[in-house]
Amino acid sequence: MKRVFSSFNQTAVYHARNLLENAGIETLVKNAVLSSAMGELPPAECQAELWVLDEADYGRAEEILCRPVTGKDWTCVCGETLGAQFSQCWRCAAFRSDGRAA
Repeated sequence: MKRVFSSFNQTAVYHARNLLENAGIETLVKNAVLSSAMGELPPAECQAELWVLDEADYGRAEEILCRPVTGKDWTCVCGETLGAQFSQCWRCAAFRSDGRAA
């Protein structure tokens, strides 16, 4: 088992977990409940951590998490231009109409 990511932001940790598990990499999140102890414990102790269960998957996990977003911007039906990484419009909440997920 090897730690691949940590953050005070639990949303970022769970997003990273979802990316890896969608790629077939088994993971474990540690220290997620410790964020409520911020101020009582040293900062490093309060970070949620994402661990890869099989160390052989570590390199692929790092590659997935560091992969840059590629693709072209898209224009929503409301006229808003959004980056390739978004699948829903921030302005009107419409989903991307070309069927591509971020």
